[in-house]
Amino acid sequence: MRVPQHYKKPGWQRFFAGMMCGAVISWFFFLFTYGTFQEEQVSLIEKQKEHVKDLNNQISIYQEDLHKLNEDNKRKLLIQSVSVKLLNGDKYKISQPDKTKFEEHVKDDISEVITKDIESVYQTKDLLKRTIENKVYMINEKKYEATVRELIIYTRLTVELEISFAT
Repeated sequence: MRVPQHYKKPGWQRFFAGMMCGAVISWFFFLFTYGTFQEEQVSLIEKQKEHVKDLNNQISIYQEDLHKLNEDNKRKLLIQSVSVKLLNGDKYKISQPDKTKFEEHVKDDISEVITKDIESVYQTKDLLKRTIENKVYMINEKKYEATVRELIIYTRLTVELEISFAT
């Protein structure tokens, strides 16, 4: 048996040439459509990567803000400074430098409350009052006792005092 020679017949030659041209054209069509779809996918992935990057930046910004707010809240919940005010110094004719010296002396006595949290200072406010009131202060070689009139506990501890002669 012999296989017929198709390459000599022009009908078969056109058929095979058409198949080859069709295969080449369909291959180019496949490459074009595949490339188009891949280009769309790549652009979609790039958009998603950019969106994820933006979201990560937002997350980091929010985390930084949250961290700063937490630090501020921690700082706000601590006693940061002490303020002492003498209310009736004029009644005893105490000069301004002596008033300032007295206020500084009281500040030194209660300065350990700085950097303590407000809640613990509030719980020990009676002890703080007694610490101030039980001490005898010397101003111009005269002995004075202090009475706490007002004690404000916040980020700044404010103490308003009245003095009287010690007995």
